[in-house]
This record gives sequence, C-alpha cells and structure tokens, in this order.
Amino acid sequence: MSNVYGGGVGTGFSSAGLILVLFILLVIVSKGVLY
Repeated sequence: MSNVYGGGVGTGFSSAGLILVLFILLVIVSKGVLY
C-alpha cells in the first residue's frame, strides 16, 4: 500500500492520506460511541 502512495506522487500525499484516514476512523468511532 505504501508503494502505491510513495511511488508515484511522493511522501507528501502519503502523509496527508494517512492523516485523512485516521481522521475518518476517529469520526466513525466517535459516532459509534455517541450513537
């Protein structure tokens, strides 16, 4: 998975995508806890 992100675009997109995934997971978990 890291090869797909790091190979073509670079490390900047990889870190941004990782942060985005973590944020989405955090939202899903928080919604699961609230509801």
